[in-house]
Amino acid sequence: MTKLYNDPADFRAELIEGFVAAYSRLVKRVPNASGVMAVDAPQPGKVALVIGGGSGHYPAFCGYVGPGLATAAVMGNIFSAPSAEQVYRVTQAVTGEAGVLYCYGNYSGDVLNFDMAELRCQDEGIDARTVCVTDDVASAPRGQEDERRGIAGDFFVFKIAGASAARGDRLDEVERLARKANQRTRSFGVAFAGCTLPGQTAPLFTVAPGKMELGLGVHGEPGVQSSHMRPAREVADLLLATLLSDAPAGGGASVAVLLNGLGSTHYEELFVLYKDIHRRLLAEGLQPTQPIVAEMVTSLDMAGCSLTLCWLDDELTPLLNAPCASAAYTNA
Repeated sequence: MTKLYNDPADFRAELIEGFVAAYSRLVKRVPNASGVMAVDAPQPGKVALVIGGGSGHYPAFCGYVGPGLATAAVMGNIFSAPSAEQVYRVTQAVTGEAGVLYCYGNYSGDVLNFDMAELRCQDEGIDARTVCVTDDVASAPRGQEDERRGIAGDFFVFKIAGASAARGDRLDEVERLARKANQRTRSFGVAFAGCTLPGQTAPLFTVAPGKMELGLGVHGEPGVQSSHMRPAREVADLLLATLLSDAPAGGGASVAVLLNGLGSTHYEELFVLYKDIHRRLLAEGLQPTQPIVAEMVTSLDMAGCSLTLCWLDDELTPLLNAPCASAAYTNA
């Protein structure tokens, strides 16, 4: 249960205030908007990368803002899309003549409001583009990838797009590389318990004792099916088998790996699980590149985890390895 809050209606505003106070070396508040921007933004001549979505997923999305990663993040209320007006205000604060790329998970509210902001920007002469992240293999079958949700794979797409923008690529190139990263990224998750919104006493869904949910969402949605609880090595095999069966054509052997905690699964448990994931990856002839075992896209206090693989190549690897600094991830 989420316990630390004052008025639930003020949760978003207060978390932004606290976040900026804690990480003022990296971010600053966007004036008159529910968002944060990098301390070095705006940067003349460089594309702005604006990400965003609902609150409740920290470190997504404000935790990814900083030099070399996202230029700014727009934050909606808990599990709710930011309004088109908020997206527009953040865009105005950070975007120059090089244009802006919007990047966010593929959810209907986010698509609607970011699209409205994009049209408004274009009407004012700002070159604005969008790449939606669609990494969740559980949310639509193969062949319908454009209908999939965006979950923890957001991070790899944001990292690659942010690095492209930071090195001075034009908007066409930043957009192309973000789309390529998205097309080569797959995620699948399991949940052991649901999450509870601030001010509420009951979780959005429950998991029966001895069971787990497969293919969960990050907005409190239950999985697409239930299964019996299994030992860590069997969970690892399940996660990997699901992703490898959906691998992109010609993906190659090098994969970026993210084992993501959803909010209340202990890091020690994640390391036990990653041991078996790493073993299975090597057995499949895949080479893990800069694996991350951390909470990167959470769902308040949900118990569970997701696994993300991004198949790399000579073009994407330098961008993944490029330096950046943010509250959630720093690569020196």
